[in-house]
Amino acid sequence: MRIGFIGLGNMGRPMAANLAKAGQDLIVFDLNREVVDSFVEEFGAAPANGLASVAENADIVITIVPSGKDVRKITLGDDGLAQGMAEGKLLLDMSSSDPTGTVDLAKELAAQGVAMVDAPVSGGVRRANDGSLAIMVGGAEADLERCRPLLDIMGGQIFECGPVGSGHAMKALNNMLSAIGLAAAGEALIIGKQFGLDPAVMVDTINRSTGRNNATEVKFHQFILNDDYGSGFTNALMVKDLTTAQDLARETEIPAPFTALVREIFAAARTEFGNDSDHTEVVRWQQAIAKAKLSGG
Repeated sequence: MRIGFIGLGNMGRPMAANLAKAGQDLIVFDLNREVVDSFVEEFGAAPANGLASVAENADIVITIVPSGKDVRKITLGDDGLAQGMAEGKLLLDMSSSDPTGTVDLAKELAAQGVAMVDAPVSGGVRRANDGSLAIMVGGAEADLERCRPLLDIMGGQIFECGPVGSGHAMKALNNMLSAIGLAAAGEALIIGKQFGLDPAVMVDTINRSTGRNNATEVKFHQFILNDDYGSGFTNALMVKDLTTAQDLARETEIPAPFTALVREIFAAARTEFGNDSDHTEVVRWQQAIAKAKLSGG
């Protein structure tokens, strides 16, 4: 198979690199031509001459871009993938997209004989580099099997979530829980620091106790208590994922007060520090409104 790969950002580049290292024949595309040229030089992939050429020359096209709206534009827009995707080809969307939009796009592609699988990932840049991402997959079993060799290269574990769109729904809900855990841990540590507890000791204690979560285990020592704030996942993307989770709650007519609250918290941090600020900076925002500081004196 020849694989088209669209999106060589923080996550996409190491994922594509792992495919190339495993011997996959890649044709790559990104809006940043310098990123494409660098990847081609390092891994010997072919550069794409536009989106339609990716679709024409690849059996499976992988997209990992900021949003489902971008995926739709890439697929159905001018010079989009759909213009070059013949019957029997497959779109593998590994972006964090809106599940309802994914279902709609899959139906439109099916009308021209093109299959779609959604397979968003979790684990951050570190696990993208070492090929141990958790991958949440939605799609027909036969379509998943076509993608499985590629997913096995990029991920440490594959979770079959259901029909197309299910992977994106699972990813939005996972990120909602991740956001709640980060904001809640930040609040707890600020309260403890004001009482006189050492935040580093608090994190170590929590990680051996029932309050531990992903944020306490892999974010506070690594990115927050040292004022690094460089996990590689932006506040803008977190707000987008939380909005997706909130929309999913509305569509299913489920009250979601925690989701609504945590979305507003991350939106406030995004407003304060900008779209490109790291999502861990939500704890920096919490410190600012509390007039407290976790690091230093």
